[in-house]
Amino acid sequence: MKALMIEGIEACAFHSVEEPHPGPGEVLLAVRHVALCGSDLATFKGLNPLVALPRIPGHEIGGEIEAVGDGVPADFAPGKHAIVIPYTSCGTCPSCRKGRVNACRSNRTLGVQQNGGLTERIVLPYSKLILNETLLPRHLALVEPLSVGFHAVARGRISAADKVVVLGCGMIGMGAIAGAAHRGAEVIAVDIGAAKTDLAKRYGARHTIDARDENVDERVLALTSGDGADVVIEAVGLPATFTQAIDLVSFCGRVVYIGYAKEPVSYKTQFFNLKELDILGSRNALVTDFEEVITFLEKRKDSPDDLISKVFPFAEAAKALPYWAAERDKTVKVMIER
Repeated sequence: MKALMIEGIEACAFHSVEEPHPGPGEVLLAVRHVALCGSDLATFKGLNPLVALPRIPGHEIGGEIEAVGDGVPADFAPGKHAIVIPYTSCGTCPSCRKGRVNACRSNRTLGVQQNGGLTERIVLPYSKLILNETLLPRHLALVEPLSVGFHAVARGRISAADKVVVLGCGMIGMGAIAGAAHRGAEVIAVDIGAAKTDLAKRYGARHTIDARDENVDERVLALTSGDGADVVIEAVGLPATFTQAIDLVSFCGRVVYIGYAKEPVSYKTQFFNLKELDILGSRNALVTDFEEVITFLEKRKDSPDDLISKVFPFAEAAKALPYWAAERDKTVKVMIER
């Protein structure tokens, strides 16, 4: 069986790996679609401290059940299509005891702390699959990344009463934009370049700001009657946007960080106190976030194909990460199809 492996910095190639076989409670999934994540790109660029190389990337997965082990419910029958929940949870750490299994202390995400889905077949516990026969097969791989943005919206307690700034209109930011708009919030999307800001409008942003051409702080103040945003969601992962979020948020507002900066961030911490801010981290997603995204996509009139910037056949998967690295400014999502 073939699998694409990131061998080293900016080096990836196909390798032969052992065929997997499902054990009790497990399902053999034929991988049909893998959408690449920013974490995969960071691994390829040598910037992901959570990954030990070599590694099979890919945790945004849609597939078809091929076989099942003993003890798997009858619903999980061969031929059924499924979305993969790519995280693990120990059940005993503080996060798990509080029901926040998405932030498990011992989490091992596919493609990050363990080998991922850029392979022909993968074995998973049936509990890590969500069956779906409504969405198109290629759209199954979009559910997980959108769920990360929807989870950040839930962390920010966003409602229709809020004006929300989303910094970054990549795939995760697009999920936050869609999730906030889905709850009725007035969304202001910020990025560089018209390609992503125009896409943000199609997913619910009422206002967009091109940071290359406009003063973001001044425009946000103008759009919020001088108050600043009720909620700022940071989905870029740069020190500059981490501190900018504090500047843009209103007094008694909420800041949600999805991205994480690869370098130390220096704050003027008096604004934490003066504004009495709620500063929140957001990690991965819960099953409820997946379910909310599935409902959102099923009810959406327009196809989410516009989120997919480029599709590579599985045989050409080694070209995908180099392509994204070269075309990052205009790329939202790169997908592998088999």
